[in-house]
Amino acid sequence: GSNIIVQIVIYDLPNRDCHAKASNGEYTIANNGVANYEAYIDAISAIITQYPTVRVVAVVEPDSLANLVTNLSDPNCSAAQQAYLTCTTYVLKTLTQCNIWLYLDAGHAGWLGWPANIGPAATLFTQVYKSATPNRVRGLATNVANYNALQVATADPITAGDNNYDELLYINALAPTLASNGFPAQFITDMGRSGVQNIRVAWGDWCNIKGAGFGLRPTSTGLPTSYLDAIVWVKPGGECDGTSNSSAPRYDSTCSLSDALQPSPQAGAWFEAYFEMLTTNANPSF
Repeated sequence: GSNIIVQIVIYDLPNRDCHAKASNGEYTIANNGVANYEAYIDAISAIITQYPTVRVVAVVEPDSLANLVTNLSDPNCSAAQQAYLTCTTYVLKTLTQCNIWLYLDAGHAGWLGWPANIGPAATLFTQVYKSATPNRVRGLATNVANYNALQVATADPITAGDNNYDELLYINALAPTLASNGFPAQFITDMGRSGVQNIRVAWGDWCNIKGAGFGLRPTSTGLPTSYLDAIVWVKPGGECDGTSNSSAPRYDSTCSLSDALQPSPQAGAWFEAYFEMLTTNANPSF
């Protein structure tokens, strides 16, 4: 019906996850990856066109643009840069139906909120936004699959040196810069695993963090800034971030750190123990 919004994640870039290993995708640039990706987007587009009364919100390619801001010194990311930009622009040019709204992924406060990163991030996001106009980009998605709070009274010690130590501070710092560059971005923020704070050893730790809990419930009301369209849950709570088995394909050592719940299955597999932990530690509780 007209009151239903379907939330999807577009996540299949060639050479995906260029600065990590756990979520490497099915397409490679060397093996027709860009064309395969465009076919993937075409298929999504056809389905959206088929159901014009269903409103769709799409989070576009978690981590991809953020990697182009901070990780081009990694040869894997520099090699993927042009394909990432080409493919993201193709999304904007293709998913133009009146019943879809796009939010480009914008990392999180602990990644792009640092003083050295937020300006270059705003420049890149604006560049991509303007690469295909008119478009259906509503704004940016933050904290996807991460653990940061929307708003805290006291900063987690791991955030020392970054004045944008929660997602609200990051959004309020980034949005005016984007607007001045010609990108009037609104935001959605993933709170699916943000119910418990001060549980990471380092802010860059991302894999199956121990002690996490489901966070603020999805809502579009009572929000603390006009830049925020909604609190959402993007990352499915029981979906594993990556395996702790060092002999397994796609092993990433981050998943064996002391703050990662172990043993864990491959990325994308159901992780029952993690789901139960998130439920037990949910804040607010169920």
